[in-house]
Parts: sequence; structure tokens; C-alpha cells
Amino acid sequence: MTAFALTGSTILTAQGPLSGHALLINQGIVTGIVPHKDIPADHDVFELDGATLTPGLIDTQINGGGGYLFNDQPTKHIIEQLGQSHGRSGTTGFLPTLISDSFERMEEAWHAAHEAIEQGVPGCLGLHLEGPFLNEARKGIHNADHFRPLDDKAMALLTRRFPGKLLLTIAPEQVDHTAIQSLVTAGVVVAAGHTAATYQETHDALAAGVTGFTHLFNAMPPMLSREPGPVAAALESKAWCSLIADGHHVDPAMMRLAHRAKTDGRILLVTDAMAAAGTDATEFSFEGKTIHIKEGRCTDEAGTLAGSNLTMDQAVRNAIAMLQVPFAEAVRMASQAPAQFLGLDRSRGTLAAGKIADITIFWPNQAKTLTIINGDSSSIRGL
Repeated sequence: MTAFALTGSTILTAQGPLSGHALLINQGIVTGIVPHKDIPADHDVFELDGATLTPGLIDTQINGGGGYLFNDQPTKHIIEQLGQSHGRSGTTGFLPTLISDSFERMEEAWHAAHEAIEQGVPGCLGLHLEGPFLNEARKGIHNADHFRPLDDKAMALLTRRFPGKLLLTIAPEQVDHTAIQSLVTAGVVVAAGHTAATYQETHDALAAGVTGFTHLFNAMPPMLSREPGPVAAALESKAWCSLIADGHHVDPAMMRLAHRAKTDGRILLVTDAMAAAGTDATEFSFEGKTIHIKEGRCTDEAGTLAGSNLTMDQAVRNAIAMLQVPFAEAVRMASQAPAQFLGLDRSRGTLAAGKIADITIFWPNQAKTLTIINGDSSSIRGL
């Protein structure tokens, strides 16, 4: 790879925005942030007039996009298509996500993600299995026919050596604490979701090793005065909580409440994107149902939400408007926070020397974004 420098832009660092400097990249790695006068002579220079360079956005929950749904074809090819589609809207790292399905589909998804990582598919960081160890009472759009206990057969698959990050969403009341501990010991990131757990059950699962909550508020009981449930346990814990900031899944007031309650900053943005994300489609199929998209809202005939039509760059813009946070905070929730949640923050999530050169480029007052993944400058050549 050719060494190059990005100039003419504001660089969003962990310490704040920096102007008058260039971001240096060589062999896929950020090598420094220097004043323009110190750009090495052997670097190609790309002028990005008025842009803002941010850490690459990381989405831990991509079910589909660009017309493809991972559940339909859990293959390396589909993971490539999802990466390309979401890469056009700010995402530089993602977990292809399998919604509750058969054990055979779980195996196919595991092998597809393994192959994608081993062969360096741009952006693929691992795999998210959202179920099938969930509670039917909070199934949402999931097909409860696929729900199953976390038995020895499933444990053998989940604890097998995996080259990327494996995120597993469970209903904690459905899974033995010993199994949670074994999963965590094997390197699995365990999150709670699609759950009817009580506050105490959730608290006990956190003690066993659960470190996250999948789409907080959605597919879980509401927080009540005498039944605080999983939401209260999530907000008072040190666990990470993801939010679908599309304005349909969670009211902005509730998102603001969660953000203010999590004083440790452990809120991250996800899309929960389905097949139509990044396209002009007005419907798609899932589990034999037609899912309709109206004003960005994806629902089946019964009105049940079926994922989202969201992209990560729009999630950042929505967070600014709905959570009333500054641009830098919205970006942090979409980059550094998910990197920390997955344990990837040593190599991703901020712009600093030694980090992988995953970069999202925003232009003020414009809908377009560009991405640089693993230091590949092809997206910006010819601008």
C-alpha cells in the first residue's frame, strides 16, 4: 500500500477536533497526526476540503443491507455484499447478524464469518448470533419455532476457536449461569436481549458475565416502579447498551434518559439493519412474511417492528438531533464505544498512531460519507 496523507480537514481525535494537521497512513496503519508542513515527502496527499475525519463507524448488528439478508444466505459472499453496502454509509467494521434460525443455519453463519475473517473481507469483525436462546414472550419479529435451549451441541459450536469477535444475544432467564461463564471464558461476548427477565435475574446474569444489552428497551419489559426489570439493571450497571436511533424503536426522550443515566458512556449505536437498508426498496421478505417500509419504519402486517432501514452515518446524525449530543459524542457512540464493547479498542475506535486506518469521512451539511477501510485509499482517489 502507498503511504498517503489526508489534509484540508478536521481530524476528530479522542482529545477533540484538530485542524491544520494531516492524518498519515502507511501500510494500513495510522502512523501519525502532524502539521501540514511535516507531511513526509514520500506520501501521496489527498485534499479533503472541509471534511471531518472520524474513527470508522462500527456496527455490531447488521442483519442485511443492499438487498441482501444474512439469514437468507449466510455465506462469505453475502458478508462481502453487506460490507460493501454499509461501507457506502460510514461503516468500516461490522458483525453480520443472524436472527434466530435453525442450528444448521447457525453453523453456516459461523463458517461464513470464519471464512470472511480468514480471507480478509473488508470490515468483517466477527459474527453476532441474535438468538435462538431467547424468550418467546419477547420474541419481536423472531420466529419462536427456532428458539431452543443452550445445549451441549450449541455450546460446542459457540466455544470453538473463532478468529474474530463472537457476540451472542441471549435471554438470561433462559440460560444457566454456568453456561454464561463458560461462554465468556471461551471469549464470547454475551449480551441480554429479547428477554422477560426480572431485575434480579438480570443482575445475576451480569454477575455471571453478561456485558451488554441488545437494543435496549426493545423486546424487553418496560421499567416500572415495582418491577424495574432488565432496563433498570442495564442502566445502573457497567454493561454496554446498544440503541437503535431511528426514531421508531425508541422514543428520543427515552434515548436521552438512557444516555444521561449511563454516566460511564457505555451507550453504543447500532442499526439492526435489514435487507432494504441502503436501497430504495419499499418492502422485503423475512421468514415468509412481507415486511413493509413506510417513512423508514419496517413492520410486518401485524405492525411488529422488523429491524430497521437505518445506516450508521444516519444513526450518528439522528443521535445529534434526538439525543441532543455534540457531533463528537455521537461519533464516539458509533466508533469508540462499540470497539470497547467488543474488546477491539487497542486497534480500532479512535484516530491515533498505531491504530488500524479505518476512517469515516463526513462533510458538513451533506448526506454523503466516504470510508477508508484498512488504509485502502481507493475510495478517495479521483475526488
